[in-house]
Amino acid sequence: MKAPFASQLILLPFIILILSQKAHGQESRSIEAYRLQPGETIILDGRVDEKFWEKVDPATGFMQQEPVPGNPASEKTIVRVAYDSENLYIGAVFYDGEPAGIKAFQRKRDASLDTDDKFVFILDTYNDQRSAFYFEVNPLGLMGDGILRVGQGTSVNRSWDGIWRAWVVKNEEGWMLEIKIPFMTLNFDRRNDTWGINFLRTIRRKNEDVLWTAYQRNQGIQRPQDAGKLTGLKDIHQGLGVEAIPYGIVTGVRQRPSPEAPKTEKLTSNLGGEINYNITPNLKAGITINTDFAETEVDDRQINLTRFPLFFPERRAFFLEGSNIFLFAPSSNPNPYFSRRIGLQEGRPIPIRHGGRLIGRVKNTDVGLLHVRTGEDESRPGENFSVGRIVQNISEESAIGVIYTRRDTDGDSLPLRETIGMDLSLNTSKFFGNKNLQFETFFVGHTPNFFGDESSFWDRTARGGRINFPNQPWSAHMSYREFGVNYDPATGFAPRVGFRRLQPSITYNPLWRKSGLIRELSWQYYFEYLMEMNWRPATVNHRIRFLGLRFESGDILQFQVNYNYEFLDKPFDILRNGEFVIDVGNYYNLGYTITAQTAPFRKVGGSFVYSKNGFWTGTEANVTADLFMRPVIGLNLTASWIHSQVRLIEGNFDTHILRLITGYDFSPWISLNFNIQYDNVTQFLGTNSRFTWVISPGNTFFIVYNHNWQQITERFISMEDRTNIKLTYTFRF
Repeated sequence: MKAPFASQLILLPFIILILSQKAHGQESRSIEAYRLQPGETIILDGRVDEKFWEKVDPATGFMQQEPVPGNPASEKTIVRVAYDSENLYIGAVFYDGEPAGIKAFQRKRDASLDTDDKFVFILDTYNDQRSAFYFEVNPLGLMGDGILRVGQGTSVNRSWDGIWRAWVVKNEEGWMLEIKIPFMTLNFDRRNDTWGINFLRTIRRKNEDVLWTAYQRNQGIQRPQDAGKLTGLKDIHQGLGVEAIPYGIVTGVRQRPSPEAPKTEKLTSNLGGEINYNITPNLKAGITINTDFAETEVDDRQINLTRFPLFFPERRAFFLEGSNIFLFAPSSNPNPYFSRRIGLQEGRPIPIRHGGRLIGRVKNTDVGLLHVRTGEDESRPGENFSVGRIVQNISEESAIGVIYTRRDTDGDSLPLRETIGMDLSLNTSKFFGNKNLQFETFFVGHTPNFFGDESSFWDRTARGGRINFPNQPWSAHMSYREFGVNYDPATGFAPRVGFRRLQPSITYNPLWRKSGLIRELSWQYYFEYLMEMNWRPATVNHRIRFLGLRFESGDILQFQVNYNYEFLDKPFDILRNGEFVIDVGNYYNLGYTITAQTAPFRKVGGSFVYSKNGFWTGTEANVTADLFMRPVIGLNLTASWIHSQVRLIEGNFDTHILRLITGYDFSPWISLNFNIQYDNVTQFLGTNSRFTWVISPGNTFFIVYNHNWQQITERFISMEDRTNIKLTYTFRF
């Protein structure tokens, strides 16, 4: 058990030596922000024509990341940055020799811009190369944003919605924009007049990505380690730093307790909200009362044909804000804190009475503290949840952190449950000059839960390490982790426990520069060797992508072969209804997967994945098909079909999930969306309809209507419909 940790300790001096190497990559670039002088004003209309813009130091000389890294951009881009005491302004001009060819389909905030021309920039306001604010705009004025954090891989918390504004115009030379970002939206150190900054432009019809800096394939816009510098920021402030976000909501519910019973009706109203205060420009405290998530999008339906619980991502805004700080060894997934354990029970909301949080930075330390009180719900008692996370930044790109969670249930039916863990991340972007190398290790455990004092310490812990080489065209990683048989953090998520897992992979993705048809080739070998705690093999996977093609058009085609071994130590009831039960034994499976995907900028396209693999005593054929249509700007329709055809000695069955997502965005501020889902296992048909009106950034009006039917024989019976009307407003001082 201790051998993997000994090997990690041997690696540590080697990793630390690597971190000390000097870079030999591209030269860092910088621009100076221009401070508006008395009498100079900006008319925010998207036209970069004010006289003062001519005085501003421009960012130019963009270089391709694709199709040919390091080549000059095919179209000219000019970006300038100005500011006053309260706001940051960006003015950018995107010249285009074929303005009629500019791609722009999306209007809804935070919609994926894989379809469109776009402008992306990051602001590393601490200039520490570890995190950044992420912003993007398209030629229709769509605004997207998030919080970027680097480590073992890069994560962007796209659910952060900052208060800012973009104005865009198109003309015969291309398109241009002006952006206003209040300093109250950002966290920063007022003593530091230099921020990290970088810009990316995508010319979609050419599938061309160009960057101001960090244009090599192993760099990019999501790597603040390779960003340029924005200098000259002085005498900026956030006002009093007080933010109040009240809401009012009216809810109407009609429910049928059983298919035979009549519906009952209930109309309720509520008030609540948040109050936030910037203790310093980079440390925010907040409280929430009667927290409500009526506007949250519904989960995607899933049918579970595995032995382990399924993972559903967090969608609630209160828990997503600042969630990047609470990430713990994210590439290894021990998940000591999983926010969906708070205020949700099997997808059903539990009322949250109040809560508080403290998120930000103190000197060189990231801090996250969260406390939430849930109320009683039917037979479920109220609970207190507390989470603390501290991450100390070390060296240039590395960090060491601890996490603590506490769950206390009212009454004496359950004991106090606590979890504590530590993780270490050692990273460098200067390996052999300009290569990325990352090392991560973690250890987490919790107090006895339902197992009493007989549960050993090691059985209640998870531990592991990972070394990663995320570069292009070669990338590789090696990870090892152990999850004890009784590892079950009360505020976390552990879908599988009681195993030791070794998992390496290697990928080769070269660009094919001499082909006018194919842009990138791809090969990958993925190996997973998972053992029980007594070292007996439990799951073995070999996956070989023997050919992957990404065409110049953006279309993708991949072919993969699969080998799987499973040891089943107890009977497995696949559909949890006693109809198809797999006996204990050893199972060997072979199969293949074919993936085809059209370029996302097309008006009609989609993706198709077909796989056929051995499945216990028989086979499983899977189809995942998506068809999208964009007949006019603002209208997006996507139909999905997820199908499994299972043929076993024990019997045959088929599963289906049907999903239709339709949305029309009247503007970046007003949208109407529908989500319809059905699966033949639960036989529930559900609809989610959402009208969203952003009155102004931070002030939003929602109407959300949910309706669920259950299929009884050949009929669908309405079981529940719910209407929420909610207004949220933001006041800043």
